[in-house]
Amino acid sequence: MKFFDRIEKLQRMDDLIRHKVTGPPSSFARKLQISERTLFNYLEVFRAAGCTLHYNKFKETYEYLAENEGGN
Repeated sequence: MKFFDRIEKLQRMDDLIRHKVTGPPSSFARKLQISERTLFNYLEVFRAAGCTLHYNKFKETYEYLAENEGGN
């Protein structure tokens, strides 16, 4: 995957997370057209950048724990 494709995927991930519409990991990966393993690797990129992500099992979505994350 090219560099700019990866950046685009990360931006799309951020958008889905901010709007709390990721769905479970399998659905999230499908929306991004990547494997679940790649999704988990990308989620680690977010965490390494200081984002505190949480998977809300009740809402079935990933979400940021802090208000100022994800471009808010």
